[in-house]
Amino acid sequence: MTSPIRILTAVPICDGHDSAINTINLEFIRHGIEVVYLGFHRYVGDIVRAAIQEDVAAIGISSYNGGHIEFFADVVRQLKKKGADDIAVFGGGDDAREMKRKGVDQIFFAGTSLTEMADYVEKHYGKRKRHRASSGPDLALARKLTDLEAAFTHSRKRRTPNTQRPTTKSDRKSRARVIGFTGPGGAGKTTLIDELVLRFLQRDSKTRIAILSHDPSVIGEGALLGDRATMINSQDDRVFMRSMATRGQAGGLSPATESCLALLARSGFDYVIIETVGTGQEALPFRNKLVDQTVLVMNPDYGARLQLQKIVMLDVADIVVVNKTDLERAKAALSEIEQRLTQNKRKQQIVATVAKRHRDPGVDELFELITR
Repeated sequence: MTSPIRILTAVPICDGHDSAINTINLEFIRHGIEVVYLGFHRYVGDIVRAAIQEDVAAIGISSYNGGHIEFFADVVRQLKKKGADDIAVFGGGDDAREMKRKGVDQIFFAGTSLTEMADYVEKHYGKRKRHRASSGPDLALARKLTDLEAAFTHSRKRRTPNTQRPTTKSDRKSRARVIGFTGPGGAGKTTLIDELVLRFLQRDSKTRIAILSHDPSVIGEGALLGDRATMINSQDDRVFMRSMATRGQAGGLSPATESCLALLARSGFDYVIIETVGTGQEALPFRNKLVDQTVLVMNPDYGARLQLQKIVMLDVADIVVVNKTDLERAKAALSEIEQRLTQNKRKQQIVATVAKRHRDPGVDELFELITR
């Protein structure tokens, strides 16, 4: 089995509309392509940084507004400057001849069919010849992560030596602190993580953070890896973020997660944050010793109180975050969850947050618990 094609799509700073690119993303996914979606209103630096960290084969940019020729050309220049000029650039616009002269691989005009675009991506980026990563640490790290993912695609039972040996005390001192976030879809995990990243960056000007984020997919199909689209504070050179598709594995993680997490943990970061897919009540995603702390993020609207008895993560999470506590049912939910946690007879923390609110005191409290 070959590894899926990975591309990054984005809408530039000069264009605030993302409806067209969302339609195109869905078509790519139907063709088995993994799409890392960066969102709209993005700067050149954000796009290039994301493309390198995600180790994509190509960048697709949607823009028909004024200034798009120079924008496309600047993306090409920045990729070349960082040693990643084997990442192709394509997109929608006009002035195709001028854009190609500036290094853009392909321009699709208005009216081009979605199938034609997807076929082009499959044909031209399916067998990518990568340059040796020698220009920067992010590029080198990104391509090591890709190699680990590819190993599990080609042989799903393969394990790397780093994940087979037990974690010793010296290993733990030399690696990053690893924090696992899980919880149902819509609980606000990504927004919460982004707010925590802001606090990490502000507290210490030298802190470096890695984020390993997961989205669902089935074997042989594409995936929309969209967590970057809602990340604002994490668009920073001190933050390395990698998106992974589950590629058919249940439980919210990828077959290669453990190996990739081990690599990130020993790559010079101070903190590594791993986020799982929105998981069900049976999920226990963090079973290995690499995770130092587990955080379960919940929405107050989880249903009847009986549902709490079924959520296994409430038994094992170190911290339970009830997010969106500005909702009407939040007070009752906090009381019910607190009662549920007392049954476990172990030290667990419960925190109430409104992650979307600037300088939320609940997020401050969670940050202190994590960094204590």
